[in-house]
Amino acid sequence: MNPITMQLVADKYIRLALEEDISGEDVSTNAVMPEYKKGEVQLICKENGILAGLPVFARVFALLDKDTRVETYVKDGDAVRDGQLLAKLTGDVRVLLSGERTALNYLQRMSGIATYTHTVAKMLEGTKTRLLDTRKTTPCMRVFEKYAVRVGGGENHRYNLSDGVLLKDNHIGAAGGVREAVQAARAYAPFVRKIEVEVESLEMVREAVEAGADIIMLDNMTADQMAEAIRFIDGRAQTECSGNMTMENIQTITGLGVDFVSSGALTHSAPILDVSLKHMKTLS
Repeated sequence: MNPITMQLVADKYIRLALEEDISGEDVSTNAVMPEYKKGEVQLICKENGILAGLPVFARVFALLDKDTRVETYVKDGDAVRDGQLLAKLTGDVRVLLSGERTALNYLQRMSGIATYTHTVAKMLEGTKTRLLDTRKTTPCMRVFEKYAVRVGGGENHRYNLSDGVLLKDNHIGAAGGVREAVQAARAYAPFVRKIEVEVESLEMVREAVEAGADIIMLDNMTADQMAEAIRFIDGRAQTECSGNMTMENIQTITGLGVDFVSSGALTHSAPILDVSLKHMKTLS
């Protein structure tokens, strides 16, 4: 993760996570380690996967004590295996114990997303279709989860509601129709913004093309419906398919020639990658 992003964006969320876990004091740690003692602990991988989040993991301990040393033997994006030594941490034992759960929560979650994304991205190799995430992220985890998607080989859709125009079914309903929604967006949004429209039928596809949408999202359509829609659009807009796209069914769209596929499952359904801090010992 970019150091500037870490300082400006990620730090505030990491601090909140630490405050959530240590609201007053770490009673267990303070009971067994009332005073400073230097210690060492190892970060061990417990299953195969793709690693993501090491800078965030290390930052947790740095925010607790800047003198904590994290010596890493791998980097984000690396394929890791069960039993592999990933890093060694040295510092105040109290810091190593108190930061453990928060640091592991980030690393396990982000590595799980990178691993799942990598699996799905491999299924799209050799096609023109690019894999995107969505805004279906864990609250206050978006910066970390979308970073993990990139590490795993996917790409980011818009980051938040300020990042782009996506007219979904309820926007269209509120505006009175596809044409009206697109026209309103064209009049309001800066001219540099593309207009994406979510459609659920071939009739809505025609309306979106006629209205001049830049990107047409084919939502929850069958493969046959998407194929017909793409033929009708015929390059007049970029195409994206969405709606329950998971590793179990994403291969149903690989031959369609769609430009993008967006999958909320990358962030909301990825299992964690099991990693653990083990073999704690004191050095002084």
